[in-house]
Amino acid sequence: MLPYINLPFAYAASLTGASIDELKLIFSFLLSYPLAGLLKRIPDAKPYQKNLFIVFVSLFYLIGLFDLWAGIRTILISSAGAYIIAKYVDGPFMPWIGFGFLMGHMSISHIYRQFAHAPDKVDITGAQMVLVMKLTGFCWNVYDGRLKQDDLADFQKERAILRLPSLLDFAGFVLFFPSLFAGPSFDFVDYRRWIETTMFEVPKGADPKTAPRTRGQRKIPRSGTPATIKAVIGLLWIFLFLNFSSWYNTDFVVSDCYMTYNLLRRIWILEMLGFSTRMKYYGVWYLTEGACILSGLGYKGVDPKTGQHKWNRLENVNPWGIETAQNSRTYLENWNKNTNNWLRNYMYLRVTPKGKKPGFRASLATFITSAFWHGFYPGYYLSFLLAAFLQTVAKNFRRHVRPFFLTPDGQRPTQYKIYYDILSYLTTQTAFCFTTAPFVLLTLPSSLLVWSRVYFYTVLGTAASMAFFASPAKPWLIKRLNARNKAANQWQQERQQQQQQQQQQALPPDQQKVENPLMGPGLPSDPGKELDEAIMEIREEVEARRKRGASASMPTGRDMKAAVEDKLGGSYDHDRL
Repeated sequence: MLPYINLPFAYAASLTGASIDELKLIFSFLLSYPLAGLLKRIPDAKPYQKNLFIVFVSLFYLIGLFDLWAGIRTILISSAGAYIIAKYVDGPFMPWIGFGFLMGHMSISHIYRQFAHAPDKVDITGAQMVLVMKLTGFCWNVYDGRLKQDDLADFQKERAILRLPSLLDFAGFVLFFPSLFAGPSFDFVDYRRWIETTMFEVPKGADPKTAPRTRGQRKIPRSGTPATIKAVIGLLWIFLFLNFSSWYNTDFVVSDCYMTYNLLRRIWILEMLGFSTRMKYYGVWYLTEGACILSGLGYKGVDPKTGQHKWNRLENVNPWGIETAQNSRTYLENWNKNTNNWLRNYMYLRVTPKGKKPGFRASLATFITSAFWHGFYPGYYLSFLLAAFLQTVAKNFRRHVRPFFLTPDGQRPTQYKIYYDILSYLTTQTAFCFTTAPFVLLTLPSSLLVWSRVYFYTVLGTAASMAFFASPAKPWLIKRLNARNKAANQWQQERQQQQQQQQQQALPPDQQKVENPLMGPGLPSDPGKELDEAIMEIREEVEARRKRGASASMPTGRDMKAAVEDKLGGSYDHDRL
């Protein structure tokens, strides 16, 4: 650690109430902005200089700012181990060996941090969690690069590594300083396209005018405006967190003072505890994403609809999507997006046999991986376990209850849909503030204490909902929905027929459609068929007379015409047919 570097942070900590390490962490996020600006100005033709700059800045953060000599050792062991496994181990088990090695190594850091129990102290665990996502993905990408392209899905083809990177490129990927401590995570192919500047090329066939604006000979686009917006919003979230966390925190919900409020107020306080905790993550992820955008790595091409350049390649969170979520799927999809992508691409889909859809085994493996990746605090496992059941319940409600509030075609809401939306929003938000409380409280006694103080309302509601859908109520709902849709479809068909008749009657007489333009109104629409049936009846009568011994023959000429007219009850002009 650099001499006297703690002095300004100690003074700021005495004013704000935050810890020295927390302030230094925020300082490192902010310092990454001007350093990312310098990184972008290194000539594109000298990628080795960019890699060296990245490595030196990260070493300054680890040693000069936080004195994490042991952290450098941890990063070296994980990255060297993953590179050696990817290079020398062949066969289908290579990525699983890399996954086991990296997760096992990270578990040591988790155990050490848990026993140290110093949440305000910055150690290497957060950086190692980001590194595990990057390196396990790296092993899978190398494995995909050894397979036939025809055997790969589209996302595998996009990320496959056909040749191992140089050690310097790999070091730059591992130690990319804007996302060193808190993410966002990304795959090596994104880093390679960024450092080779192929990420910024205009696609073939695209309008050259859509090329991003650059300065001088640089290919990396100008990104100061979107990066500044992210920084300002991130700082705003941090400021709100510092204020709200003084009102809503874990010490308050486990204190006796919490029980002086009524149940609804206690649930509200629990909701605000979750919201204030999310503010911290919103702020951190916005700040780190902004630095990545300034370096150019956040570039994601041109939006085909608006023609605007997109900078959301590394977007990790959507606060609006979370705070307005009406179901568990929307809530979770907008939270920690890069971790969700990692779990989906490198666990959920990888444990699924080729040609089959992901099932229970894939979901279980993903759940266990996510919990293990976060650490060993019991609160993590309580939250993830309950969240898994919540997703199942939410899926049942969406499939079997929500359609009653939509039109039978499922395209438009009914007049009662607004009430369903309001109830869904309140249920989702209150359920998740209960579910995520152990994630904040961490320990088992504190988690169960707080849950009991709100009478386990989400646990009981989830259990009741699962029992409901496991009972005959589920088939009854399906039957009612099918009957409703069938009746609605019949009504719709009748209404369409009535509208057609009304439209027909509204036309002038000379434009009204007749049933058969050849025969006139009131006659059969298929006179040829009617004629054939009449002749068939006459032939059958003749055959019946012959069987009875009577002399009978098929009529011809005018006799046939008269017999047919007698059968049809009218006069047919055979020549017009």
